Amino acid sequence: MNIAPGGWKYALLPLVAAPFALVISATAAVLSLAVGLGVLAFFRDPDRRAPPTGVVSPADGKVSVLRKEGDRVRLGVFMNVWHVHVIRAPFGGHVTDVEHVSGAHKPAFSKESDRNERVHVSLEIDSDQLPTTDEPSNATVTLIAGAFARRIFPYTEPGDDLERGDRLGHIAFGSRVDLLFPPTVDIDDIAVAPGESVTAGETVVLESDGEFDSFVFDTDLESAADEESDDLDNPGSSANSS
Repeated sequence: MNIAPGGWKYALLPLVAAPFALVISATAAVLSLAVGLGVLAFFRDPDRRAPPTGVVSPADGKVSVLRKEGDRVRLGVFMNVWHVHVIRAPFGGHVTDVEHVSGAHKPAFSKESDRNERVHVSLEIDSDQLPTTDEPSNATVTLIAGAFARRIFPYTEPGDDLERGDRLGHIAFGSRVDLLFPPTVDIDDIAVAPGESVTAGETVVLESDGEFDSFVFDTDLESAADEESDDLDNPGSSANSS
């Protein structure tokens, strides 16, 4: 089983402590071992194979946001504790900027999450296969920390080239990833609906007749965060886990 970077750091202490906990009790040892194995499960990183065409989901989870913001469409994916937390590129492109913004750790479904920790990743892409344009467009991928998600770890840096479905980073123990499409995408073009389960790097969220070679990802989260919780599809019990 592949483990995302940093996973062993969190799991090592409870795993090493488990045999010593036998001095206290067998129950303590079992609990320590379970915590360590649970952490590794959180950080699992399975291989994924992107379909031949289409924009793919950046995260595992359920679609919690699908709405129009001005002339653009926002798609949000809410991750529960049992989902894979490795984030993947919906498009291919050239990384132009990676910016980490410190912030709070409120539940990702709440309005207060507007000020949560986040990472902005900017990619340059040639959008000749998006509707009605041959010019480069801007898209946004937003990695948002939640109540238990204390760190966001980007894997990319400026100058990197990414293929569609490549790993962008991971969020430790949570929480939500948003994708803000270019203005040429209409909400009726989106192939998924609120409440639908999606898989990072595999589920097509926007159909395409050809392959996406390069786009512009501009993950400046601040552009539309003020209203991002108003239209959340009720995540139900997920609220207690991020």
